[in-house]
Amino acid sequence: MSGGISIHCVDVASGRLAVGLHVQVQRLGANDLPQGEPLAEGRVGSNGLLQHPALMSDTITAGGYEVRFAVGDFYRSQGTVPTGAVFLEVVPYRFHIADPVQHYHLPFKFTAWGFSLFRGGA
Repeated sequence: MSGGISIHCVDVASGRLAVGLHVQVQRLGANDLPQGEPLAEGRVGSNGLLQHPALMSDTITAGGYEVRFAVGDFYRSQGTVPTGAVFLEVVPYRFHIADPVQHYHLPFKFTAWGFSLFRGGA
């Protein structure tokens, strides 16, 4: 069984969970380019997590993945930046899973001007 992927998002500028942030997960193919339709897509829930059944299933296998975080749209929807005046639009994060039995926790901490993203220990 797969250990799965969990994605936890926090807007550290406001000190709140990034409820409503649009996130997309796609498998990478040859030359580490995204392939096919998104594996998972949705908005971060009230617990700060992207809840999607594919992320905690046998769909998660060894190989490359890309997660895309729609930061610009998030801040525009919050009304915290003037329309169109966003520094970060979409933040892509590419990573590889070597052992699909392990759990891969991805904490995404961000502001409108920067971010931190790493493999956490959850």
